[in-house]
Amino acid sequence: MNLPGLLGTLQTRLLDAWHQRAVSLKALSFATVGVINTAVDATVFFLLLAYATSSLVAANVGGWLVAVSGSYVMNSLTTFSAETGRKLRLKDYAGFVGSGLVAVIATTTTLVIAAQFMPVWAAKGLAILVSFTVNFSITHFVVFRPKAQRADG
Repeated sequence: MNLPGLLGTLQTRLLDAWHQRAVSLKALSFATVGVINTAVDATVFFLLLAYATSSLVAANVGGWLVAVSGSYVMNSLTTFSAETGRKLRLKDYAGFVGSGLVAVIATTTTLVIAAQFMPVWAAKGLAILVSFTVNFSITHFVVFRPKAQRADG
């Protein structure tokens, strides 16, 4: 098969998978939104720390709140658009924030325990993987269930 034909086939397969909302592509989309939100979180954190508060906790919570709100909007309109119908709902937002809180607890627990056995940078990397897994799982299977399983259909 020639390269243009191979690329066309690959493009068709990726588009078909995207339209079928394959979990792996959802995970990739979720991770992409996560990268954007990590940048938003860090930016807001450092701006709050520089101009609004000297409290690391307050700056961290402020950055997380802005980032989780942006993440909810982006994931509702892209990653989970089939499940949400591209509509923002307060109930879904609350569930999304709740899943984020569960992920923060899982991440912090992982970091503290893992840092006892490995360098902090490695423990932080492991915590990020745990956070992604927990957050994506809760978001995919609980917050943005397929419409057939939703009470508000």
